[in-house]
Amino acid sequence: MNSRNNRAWLFVLPALLVVAINAFIPFITIINYSVQDILPGLKPIWLGLENYQIVLQDPLFRGAFVRQVGFSFLILLIEIPLGVLIATALPKRSWVATLSLIALGLPLLIPWNVVGIIWRVFTRSDLGLVPLFFNALGYQYDVALNPVDAYWTVVVMDVWHWTPLVILLCYAGLNAIPDAYYQAAEIDGASRWRTFLYVTLPRLRSVLTIAILLRFMDSFRIYSEVFMLTGGGPGTATTFLSDVLVRKAVGGFEFGYAAALSLVYFLVILMISYVFFLVLTHIGTGSNAAPKQAE
Repeated sequence: MNSRNNRAWLFVLPALLVVAINAFIPFITIINYSVQDILPGLKPIWLGLENYQIVLQDPLFRGAFVRQVGFSFLILLIEIPLGVLIATALPKRSWVATLSLIALGLPLLIPWNVVGIIWRVFTRSDLGLVPLFFNALGYQYDVALNPVDAYWTVVVMDVWHWTPLVILLCYAGLNAIPDAYYQAAEIDGASRWRTFLYVTLPRLRSVLTIAILLRFMDSFRIYSEVFMLTGGGPGTATTFLSDVLVRKAVGGFEFGYAAALSLVYFLVILMISYVFFLVLTHIGTGSNAAPKQAE
């Protein structure tokens, strides 16, 4: 029986091989570019690790890195609790829940560049609804000139676009929790808060781990929405790592610098995601005793 199941992998191997080749060749190319000074029409010059030193000492990279990390952690703090809250407020297995999930999931169907265009229209000073709303409150909103307005507009745009993903994941996880756990908590006289803390939350651990990792990795490569909305400005208020990478590779033809930056970029995402995974897994191992504490 086991031998038959193992043979099924033979049908998957061609697809895995194609994916591996498509990922391996660009990765090796980037490593090769990162140790050279490459200009169009000229012979590459070997630099070793000099490109990495330039990247790490570049104030533009440092500023974008700090801005990127702050942005990613900020949207996690907003989107994860908000997604859990909305998912728990939805009714289970009813037409109301179905319609609500469809409506909430619509932003996920919109392409990233179109999201930026939509919010650019919303925030235009001549016809946008957002400036009209703030002007009615007596606040002079200007996404093109005010760095604070631009930054928080990007945050709200990302929350609007990606919180539905957290909601859908959490809702699926909530529906997978057996009703017997809630019945036992009700018999024990547990409050709604303690039921959520000791019954619901521990059993959403796997779903929340996936949601946090997905949202963190996606937030670290945000580009199209911000480019269409603010272009990275005003100044460097919304200039993130992906924007710096595109400017160097496409705008400045600094392929060696861009290759080194992309590898640093990749390693940062990999390390922080791994730390997230370890922390969330460690927290989850101690959640098994939580229901006993609730009693």
